[in-house]
Amino acid sequence: MARIFWFRRDRRLNDNVALNAAIKAAKADGDGSVAPVFCVDPAEFGALSPIRQHSLVASLDSLGASLDRKLTIRNGDVAQSLIELAAAASAKVVHATRAYDPAGVAEQNRVGLALKEHGVFLQLDDSYYAVEPGSVRKADGSPYRVYTPFFRAWFERGWSRPVSLESGATWIEPLQCHGRPTPTAPAPFEIRAGEQFALETLAKFEKRALQNYDELRDRSDLSGTSHLSHALAHGEIHPRTILDRLGESSGALVFRKEIAWREFYADVLWHNPHTLTDYYDQKFSLMRYDSGPAAEAKLAAWQQGKTGFPMVDAGMRQLLETGWMHNRVRMIVASFLVKDLHLEWQQGAEWFEKNLTDFDPASNSHGWQWTAGCGTDASPYFRIFNPISQGYKFDPEGDYVRRYVPELRHISGKSVHEPWQLIDGLVNGYSLPIVDHGAERLESLARLSEISKK
Repeated sequence: MARIFWFRRDRRLNDNVALNAAIKAAKADGDGSVAPVFCVDPAEFGALSPIRQHSLVASLDSLGASLDRKLTIRNGDVAQSLIELAAAASAKVVHATRAYDPAGVAEQNRVGLALKEHGVFLQLDDSYYAVEPGSVRKADGSPYRVYTPFFRAWFERGWSRPVSLESGATWIEPLQCHGRPTPTAPAPFEIRAGEQFALETLAKFEKRALQNYDELRDRSDLSGTSHLSHALAHGEIHPRTILDRLGESSGALVFRKEIAWREFYADVLWHNPHTLTDYYDQKFSLMRYDSGPAAEAKLAAWQQGKTGFPMVDAGMRQLLETGWMHNRVRMIVASFLVKDLHLEWQQGAEWFEKNLTDFDPASNSHGWQWTAGCGTDASPYFRIFNPISQGYKFDPEGDYVRRYVPELRHISGKSVHEPWQLIDGLVNGYSLPIVDHGAERLESLARLSEISKK
């Protein structure tokens, strides 16, 4: 009897516990026949930005190649697709990795019930994390609300070693395959993805930046980060694989803590699914936020990288051009949206979800809530990033800004962070700042005072 493996956000062969469970069960059944499947919801795919569409297609292409082109890709309702494939393969069990985010949980519940009606069991194993969300708790059984004690408990609990692909699988020829979905626009550049590329990226990071990660990770002008967020988001590498290769250098210790932040946010979202789109700290829902045509115009300027603040604009244009943004710059642009433009964090989170190829629901929502001051273990709301001084500090020679803001490439050195101070700074059409940061900082603090009094 064949088994079906439903790939989700785990598009790799190695260190895939759920896939190994499918192979072991198939071998116990008989000949080890496994039908590898990925399902595409056309509406969800169509709602993605072109760069996210191409990112998914590149990931699927790599996965298909690793399976000797035996991957079945179905377009349509996920539950109905799996019901039809189970019937075609005479399979009574569909295997998959368990999701813990709200959308993933809702999907696997719906699919499980639909399969059950047709006599097919959905077996869920493992997770996308080193430690499953919900399993790290305080002594009294309650979840952690603060990162540092969570990290200590998470680290003490530990995680299993990576596992290699179970041998002996016979991949079934594609069943009623629709092929890869077609993006709605051409790719802006070649997108590399997949398990092998993820492992190569990890190896390069180990040689290039891991040892100095603690010192260089915030420098937007340097390649001091891992560039593994895309692979983690798509499940092309499991965090176990990364953690297993980290040593005890100061850089490795800090990078381990960054992995733990991802797991902390997943844990928070698991316990509080409403915080995907709602405030964790509800008092911030009472704050005055701007709306109307003027606010919408400011939002559009932020989205397109035309605010007149070079560090903010460089980050937003990097997002549009590459589908990625440096983590320090993500905090800068988020602070600017919430505290300089007085817009709600959800508007920024939605834009990131649309454009980030490394989009992760928990990390996105709670990263935004951290900066907005309304989440678990949040940065205090009165910590308002100065977009100009942040540029001087984390792009000291202006190389990052010049890379993404061509209107300012005629300006050498750090002066690029305040082009309006130069005689010819705006000669190529770069705009003046759309707000006065000093004034908007005071306005944000005043609005904070209003809800504090309430």
